[in-house]
Amino acid sequence: MKPNIIFYFSDQQRWDTLNITLMPNVWEMGEEGVNFTDSYTCQPVCGPARACLQTGQYATENRCYVNAIPLPEDTVTLAHHFNEHGYDTAYIGKWHLASDRFPGIGVHCEKTAVPVSRQGGYKYWRAADVLEFTSHGYDGYVFDENLNKLEFKGYRADCINDYAIEYINNHDGEKPFFMFVSQLEPHHQNDRKHFEGPADAVEKFRDYPLPEDLTFLKGDYREEYPDYIAAINRLDDNVGRLIKALKEKGIYDNTVIVYTSDHGCHFKTRNEEYKRSCHDASIHTPLVFGGGAVKKSEVKDCLVSLIDIPPTLLSLAGIPVPESYSGNILPVNGLKAPERDCVFVQISESHIGRCVRTKDRKYSAKAKGSGWHKFSAVHYYDDFLYDLKNDPFEKNNLVNNEEYGKILQEMRELLSREMVKAGEKKPVFRKPMKVSKY
Repeated sequence: MKPNIIFYFSDQQRWDTLNITLMPNVWEMGEEGVNFTDSYTCQPVCGPARACLQTGQYATENRCYVNAIPLPEDTVTLAHHFNEHGYDTAYIGKWHLASDRFPGIGVHCEKTAVPVSRQGGYKYWRAADVLEFTSHGYDGYVFDENLNKLEFKGYRADCINDYAIEYINNHDGEKPFFMFVSQLEPHHQNDRKHFEGPADAVEKFRDYPLPEDLTFLKGDYREEYPDYIAAINRLDDNVGRLIKALKEKGIYDNTVIVYTSDHGCHFKTRNEEYKRSCHDASIHTPLVFGGGAVKKSEVKDCLVSLIDIPPTLLSLAGIPVPESYSGNILPVNGLKAPERDCVFVQISESHIGRCVRTKDRKYSAKAKGSGWHKFSAVHYYDDFLYDLKNDPFEKNNLVNNEEYGKILQEMRELLSREMVKAGEKKPVFRKPMKVSKY
């Protein structure tokens, strides 16, 4: 019997927040399943990361390379593949792939129902295109597949999770299901410029230890970290409630649960916002495959990209992986594929940035005159080079260090290879006039 698959997606969650104290339920899933400790996004911004998941392609391939470029209506998504192979499909929470970029042009459903043609093929729908526009930390609304507005009261993460539990409880079991749960937490609330943890829990985390990669730089982490951590802790509570519902329904043993995030958070230490940076704070994410249908207890430290998740989900369901997919299959339940020698990251919004990260090193480059409209640049300037083995918190930029000249060239060649594989033009690299100390 094919397994049910639940993809549980947080927003803007750092990898180092996955621990037994803060997230005991997800941690236990990893203890019983597979915990990938070296997982990285391929696009540290919300919309493009989601497009990569739905299409199995890098943003330069699916052309959703910045926020507010919708998936074309004829895009074949994960839901289409699961529908075609006998699954029921459900999407719950934040979509962020329907509204067009420019005001007054195209379709705009930031605060209204997503047209059925832009729902990515999912049959059950409890979602909003831009959930941070239809809700705050408490209270808000989403829409169903018939475009009906559904208001909710209470902490947002709890309410979004309630829709997932409702789906589980009402599912008739005639087919397996693929459910995508896209939480907004712990992402900051845009219009309030503040992270919004559950009111009854924030004080408990007031003195929670700060990550070392933040503390030597300026940022807003001291003010915002308690809410951020409290929100993540509540996400874990909700995963626990979801697991309980699966067990009560008697389907836990035939269910795969995948937990990860679209990108991390650097709390304005690396630029003027929280992401769109190739530093580990922004790209390193938690990734766990658990649930009763994942049998092996293992911690894996192989390099993993977000782009590897779509082919793995299809493979776990026995669905052929399209040739257009760019990722590798991950080693879950006996699945095998070659290990990566690096992960590749693209940024095409705040600037045109490209990055490769190996186990021990990282190299990033920027296009001159960067801007989202220049996503297909050719000339790139060295941005940063890190020796991660000796500098895990990325405090010392070595891009102009003559002792690392050979390594710099090797990393440039690696980045060039990955860019071409992702459909980009072969880059020309140049030395910059000035680089950041960090």
